[in-house]
Parts: sequence; structure tokens; C-alpha cells
Amino acid sequence: MRHHSHDRRSTADTAAVDAAAVDVPAADVPAADVPAADVPAVDVPAVDPAAADTAAVDVPAVEVPAVDVAAVDRVAVVRVGGLSATAGDAVLVDGVSFEVIAGEVTALVGASGAGKTTAALALLGECGEGVRLAGRVEVAGEVVVDGNGVTGVDVRGRVVAYMPQHPGSALNPARRIGATLRELGKLHDGDPAAALRAAQLPAESATLKRFPHQFSGGQRQRIALAQTLTCRPQVLILDEPSTGLDSITRLHLVHELRDLAASGLGVLLLSHDLDLVRALATRVVVLDAGRVLTDAVGGSAPYRVQVSVLPEASDLPTPGTSASDLPTPGTSARAQPLLKAMSLSASLRPRGRDLVLREVDLTVRAGSCLGIVGRSGSGKTTLARCLAGLHERHTGTIHLDDTPLPVLRKRTRDQHRRVQYVWQEVRGSFDERRPVDQQVARTAERLRGLAPDQAHAEAVGTLARLGVAAITAARPPSRLSGGELQRAALARAVLAHPDVLICDEITTALDDRGTALVVDLLGELRARGTALVWIGHDLGLVAAVADEVMVLDAGRVVDQGPPTTLTTDPQHDLTRQLVAAARISTPESPPVPSPTGSDTRSEPRR
Repeated sequence: MRHHSHDRRSTADTAAVDAAAVDVPAADVPAADVPAADVPAVDVPAVDPAAADTAAVDVPAVEVPAVDVAAVDRVAVVRVGGLSATAGDAVLVDGVSFEVIAGEVTALVGASGAGKTTAALALLGECGEGVRLAGRVEVAGEVVVDGNGVTGVDVRGRVVAYMPQHPGSALNPARRIGATLRELGKLHDGDPAAALRAAQLPAESATLKRFPHQFSGGQRQRIALAQTLTCRPQVLILDEPSTGLDSITRLHLVHELRDLAASGLGVLLLSHDLDLVRALATRVVVLDAGRVLTDAVGGSAPYRVQVSVLPEASDLPTPGTSASDLPTPGTSARAQPLLKAMSLSASLRPRGRDLVLREVDLTVRAGSCLGIVGRSGSGKTTLARCLAGLHERHTGTIHLDDTPLPVLRKRTRDQHRRVQYVWQEVRGSFDERRPVDQQVARTAERLRGLAPDQAHAEAVGTLARLGVAAITAARPPSRLSGGELQRAALARAVLAHPDVLICDEITTALDDRGTALVVDLLGELRARGTALVWIGHDLGLVAAVADEVMVLDAGRVVDQGPPTTLTTDPQHDLTRQLVAAARISTPESPPVPSPTGSDTRSEPRR
């Protein structure tokens, strides 16, 4: 999979959104969670968005009902035949063929870098610099790609709408979301209010007047979805639409996407979320190293192949034991917390206005892992940024080894090294003008004083350990898939040899093998005494790696305890809802390529 300049294009046509905006990590952090609007398939009470607390949502713990598409004409709105994408002698996509049927969801699945996004973007006639498309791509009767390459037919917005994997790169940071949605509505005769409701956001002035950086990562994902729906396309391409969504919101998303498909929309879903694929997809196309491994219709034998999303329990750090049995870095005393926050509150505006975090206390000991979960916009990323020193509008105290920890710009180099943060939307944290391996190595040069050659060797080795090949890491960020870039961001932080590692949704773009590699590496860090703060929406994964789990709701800690207790005997309503909504389908999984399969796309075509 490759991401190019198209990742920075608006989800609709570029006339509506300024594509020149550069994705820079926002100075401010998400506001309090915007309550979910009414969702047709689930009875959700309307809530005032100005209210501080997140409205509780009663989520039924049942399988999502199937959609009857008998009334929808089974017409192929997309036909892809023999699609190839090459960059010089390297083969990125090789002979890919599939169809998208009106009224159905077709899923493209596969390992990170398998070519999913490259194949999907060919429907728009888009490809990266130096990449040549061939084969045949026909969308709504118009030929977008033929044997001579891209034909130049423009189908963006009016025929095909694309929601990218990293929503922050698709939203103009200088425009309020309401202005963009209204402009798209005029261009395509769409209804912005209906699109917002379908994306589970309230269509009220308080929401429309906000800028993208004032929303959480999960909320930005829904804003990007609302932009695509405003265009009223015939084909909707969703690249990892559940990234950054909590289990309740993800369940609602399933209902909405089923309703959209039932209305006759053709949906192409790119996802590593196997539960989401099982719940939605009628057809599943599995890509491996740029080739079609399997093309199955839901219910057929290949579709029911079992996969393991997590590594074996024996390969995971043992919760509750590593902190007391393993040596610690630095000078931290065993009996004292390595990282401690007391009465931590944070706001978006000066003098405590627009609070997004309220009186949070936490402690993390060396070698232990604190998991933080909650609904989108509950304050998880704000808490992480406060600990990392990036959010300055906060009160309370943060200590590292009983020493007060100032904001980032006032920290010493050693404090920079000891506390590292892995961003949720990693693409915006990389410089597009420099190769990824050089940016990863730079951490070891600046914070540990290594020579450039030694730092680069460590960077390449760590990236390879995470499944990112040296030839891939030598490319600029736009040439890496979302999962590859996510692992590169982790490697960059690991090269600092931190005492505290704050991980914000670091596995959302990873397949099961990539997740296992990440968990394995972090287990070794914990064995050396590194303390982890793990923020995530995957309750199963958080419960597997954390010693203790904290549940946030509207900026407050509403539940906390060992993961086994929280998942088997939750005490708070929100915890019960998150657990109940975590499973959205049957235990059957679509097939995935073997982890031992070779990727020959970087070799010359023979």
C-alpha cells in the first residue's frame, strides 16, 4: 500500500477544500466528546452538545442484522480488471481484479503495504509521482484507467468519494467544518446536516463553528465521513473508517454503513478491523504483496478461515508481574511510581475555559503498563499530551521520579529522552521531504548522541524488527502505507531509549501480524523497565497488555482496575457499554495472507 499526495486531498473534490493546507500536529487538542446524534438503527437520545458529560448510550450486545439488498439492482458500479501499478522496475500492484456492486460492501483486506490503498485510489485515477497505472478501471460506465494509463476522466466527488486513512490530512485546519460542508453541499446538491447525523455528529452551530483541531481523532474521522456523504456519490471508498473509534461508535458506524449500502450506494471498504469486515462485507478481496490472494463472497468457505488477531498469551508481557521482577532504568526507586500525575485538569482556552480533562490522578511504575480507554473525545489524547508536555493549558502536577516535569519547551534533553510520545495521527508528525529512516535515526543522534552511521544502523534494525524493510524505510513518508508509517513512528520513539513511552492508538492501522510485532517489542521494553501508557479502543488488546485499565468519560475517570475485573465485572455504565459493543459480528474471519509469505513487488519484473 502506498500513500502519496492524494492523502492530502479533501474527501470531496478539491474545489471545496483547500488542498494546499499542510498537515501539522495541532497545537490544541480535542474538545470534550460531541455526543452521538440519533442513529436510525440504535435508539440514541438527543443530547445538548454543550453539556460537559458524554451521554450514555444503550448499546444492545447483539449481532448486527443483515441488510436485505434484494430490492437493490445488483449492478457493478465499479469494474477493475488486471490493474497494475509500477514505479520504475518495482511492482506495487500486479493484476488486481474486483467489482463493487451497488447496494453491497466490498472489502479489500491484507497486510500493511499489500496494495489496498493503491488499488482503491486507482478508482479516482490517482497515483503517486513516478507510478504508472495500467489495466482497466471502469466506474459508473466511465473508463478511468486503461492500457495507456490514467484517462483523465474526473469522477471525484460526484461519482466517487474517498475518505483517507488519516482524516487529519483531509481536513483544512484553517476552515471551520461548517463552511466546508456547506460548500460541498452547494457543489453536489447535498445535505450537510443529514451527512453529519449519518456520521454520528450533531448538526448544530456549536459543532459547525469548530476547527478540525478542536475535535478528537475519532471525531475527525467522522467529520471526514460527513464530507464524503455530502457529495452524494455513487461509490464510497472508506480507508480504515473505524480508526480511532470506540466500540460504541464503531457499532453505530456498522448500522450507518449498512443503511447506506441498502440505499444503493456501492461501498469499497479497506480495513484491518476484521470484526467490521465480517459485519459489513458481502464480498472480500484479500491482497498479498500486490496480488489477489482470495476473492470470496460472504458465507463461502474461504471467507470462514480462522485467524488469530493477537499473539499467543505466552508471547505477551505477563500483567502484574513485570513491574516487580525486572530491573528499571534511570534512578527510579522500585517502591515509588516512575510517572505520577495528580489533580490534572486541562482546557482548550485560557483560564480554564472549555475543560476537557477534570481532576485526573494516575501512577505508572517502571515496567508496568497503564491502559486508558473511553469514547472518542473523552479526553484520552489530551491526557497523553499533558504527560508528554505538549498541552500547556493544564493545572495539577506531573512528576517523573518525584521531580516536577515541566511543559515540553522547558524540559531538558534528558527529560525529552526519558518521556516519549507516539502520535495518534502519525503522518502529520513526519517531514515529507526526508526519508523515513533518516527521521527515525535522528532521535538517537539528538537525544543519545550517537554518530549518524550508528544511529541509522539502529533505526534500520528496529524498523526491520517491526516488519518495515530497509528499502521501504528509505522512502519519503508519502510512499509508506499507514501501517508502515505507524510502526516507523514507534521505532522513532523507541530509539530514544525512553523510561516512559506514551502510545496513542499505535495499532489502529496494523494487521494482526503487525500488532503482534509491536506487542512483542513493547514487551521487551517493559522487561527492561520501561513504563507504558497505552491509549486504545481495542479492549481485547488493552486488556492483554495492561496491568491496570483506566476508563475516561467526559474528561473524568469513571472506572479503574485490573483488566480482568473491568471486562468481566464492569461497575460503571460506560464500561459495560464498551464491553457490550466490542463484538459486532460472529467469530468467523476473512482470510489473511501468511506472515511468512514473501513480498517480491520491489524486485524487477521478469
